Amino acid sequence: MRILHTMLRVGDLQRSIDFYTKVLGMKLLRTSDNPEYKYTLAFVGYGNNPDHAELELTYNYGEDKYEMGTAYGHIAISANDIYAACELVRAHGGNVTRAPGPVKGGSTVIAFVTDPDGYKVELIERKDGTGGAGLNAG
Repeated sequence: MRILHTMLRVGDLQRSIDFYTKVLGMKLLRTSDNPEYKYTLAFVGYGNNPDHAELELTYNYGEDKYEMGTAYGHIAISANDIYAACELVRAHGGNVTRAPGPVKGGSTVIAFVTDPDGYKVELIERKDGTGGAGLNAG
């Protein structure tokens, strides 16, 4: 078994596509509009299934905001240079909610950013070449 995708409900589909593609460097992989059922899907990621997990951004017609609830934690993405990645996020109007630095009780460098709908995204520095595409600044 493997994770294929994670679905996030979004209030403005284009705004979310722009964040994940322009700010976090993902690619828009495909879209699907379903007017009969009043929703549109956009899949973004650093590659396609089955080699890479994807994010499914779901826009339900007429919904512009969702309650976060208390169960959601975050999505994690690797970056070769987390400091440069955070500067890129800020330069594109993104919100860095935890500045880069070591994780509590460890040495792994992490940061947190928030997407336009309030979902948290953890950036984890990986200098071994496995940093996320688009987050390889530096």
